[in-house]
Amino acid sequence: MDKEKQLKFDQRYLEMARIWAKNSYCTRRQVGALVVKNNMIISDGYNGTPSGFENVCEDDNGVTKPYVLHAEANAITKLARSSNNSEGSTIYITASPCIECAKLIIQAGIRRVVYGEKYRLMDGIELLERAGIEVVYLGEH
Repeated sequence: MDKEKQLKFDQRYLEMARIWAKNSYCTRRQVGALVVKNNMIISDGYNGTPSGFENVCEDDNGVTKPYVLHAEANAITKLARSSNNSEGSTIYITASPCIECAKLIIQAGIRRVVYGEKYRLMDGIELLERAGIEVVYLGEH
């Protein structure tokens, strides 16, 4: 795929991830992620509590609960319950991944990461680059 066409796809999938983030019940920050392989969305995720838990991400002081799952972790673990796999895929994330999610991305065989907003810590991005994963920052529109 040529660079211009790839950029258009990247922008559209990232926009879809932003829309998907709106499903999150988190009030501090809503994050969405899509895993795309062979131009098909094979998984999706947004930040939130594990299945079966109350849909409240923050405690009474507005602090995110420690068991809230990140959007990337939700998308990757959803693949484990499906017949798909993420080998060679691209993950589109509304915000740059933390180091824990970066480890999951590496282990899941994802080859490209496209994100739209820089998080305060960039150690996840540094780890992905060190692992030879293509990282694309598209910035906010």
